[in-house]
Amino acid sequence: MNNTVKEINTKRLDIISGDYEKCIEEASRILKNQGIVAVPTETVYGLAASAFSDYAIKKVFEAKGRPQDNPLIVHISNMDMLESIAKSIPESARKCAEKFWPGPFTMVLERKPVIAQSVCGGLDTVAVRMPSEKSIRDIIDCSGLPLAAPSANISGAPSPTTFSHVLADLDGKIDAVVCGNTCEVGVESTVVALFGEKPRLLRPGAVTLEQLKEVLPDIEVDKAILSQPEAGKKVASPGMKYKHYAPKTDSFLVEGSSKAFGDFVNKKENCLALCFKEDEEFITAKKMIYGTKNDESTLAKNVFGALRDVDGMGVSAVYIHAPSKSGVGLAVYNRLIRAAAFRVIEL
Repeated sequence: MNNTVKEINTKRLDIISGDYEKCIEEASRILKNQGIVAVPTETVYGLAASAFSDYAIKKVFEAKGRPQDNPLIVHISNMDMLESIAKSIPESARKCAEKFWPGPFTMVLERKPVIAQSVCGGLDTVAVRMPSEKSIRDIIDCSGLPLAAPSANISGAPSPTTFSHVLADLDGKIDAVVCGNTCEVGVESTVVALFGEKPRLLRPGAVTLEQLKEVLPDIEVDKAILSQPEAGKKVASPGMKYKHYAPKTDSFLVEGSSKAFGDFVNKKENCLALCFKEDEEFITAKKMIYGTKNDESTLAKNVFGALRDVDGMGVSAVYIHAPSKSGVGLAVYNRLIRAAAFRVIEL
């Protein structure tokens, strides 16, 4: 993928071809001075700010155009940081940390007041994860700050998996972007609530429900994963409440076999089929392949880039062939049903 961006206004800190240590130090300096910096993680690029600063967090919300009752995830680099921001850490949280950290896993716990109120969407809980991407952990260590970091995009748009995606949305609105490689996972972290009587899956990700059950056998699945939450209800995790991840093009999620999907889209005018490789032989309409049906990890890595590319295809609607709801497929389905504003066509 071409990551070349010309005539940018936001400071670019290139950790691939530039001086890695100087880039980390400069990003840390900006963050300690209550600035905001887009940083790569293994999931998607995040827009980072000090989790202690309401002033910096306000700039994140303003840059993204994000609703302020939508909580942010706090990123840490070690377990001491977790102790400093979580009011209590149940045994289930320690087991999950041992199994899934560092990695694409977020736990929601009762919080201490040290965390900025604006980070938590008015709740008494905080969402925390320890990413596996080295550069963000180095920035956390260098700055000494836990970093609140939602996806580094305009709120509601497809999440960014390259620094060029970040600059397409936020150039001139943020202080700097740390330019790294394409994000390895491609969808946001798995989020699990670990307060209350039973653990609850709030958002699926690369850590799958099947893997979670090995550590949390009594875990429940929040119904908002595949449907809209109740009107006016506060949510404990990002990605639950609002339409997310959507291109400007009118989008629909379609369930059915490859042949049924092909027969359906071939009858539509001025549309795009966002499809699997296995669908190709059945489709005469304009199409874009985002992976193979049974390779869910590749679908996850490609889905946001594909959704971003849709708007350049000159079509009035995109019909997206739905993945399975098992394994990482559940995470992809969760993002796509929100991109389609919960409009699902069953064939």
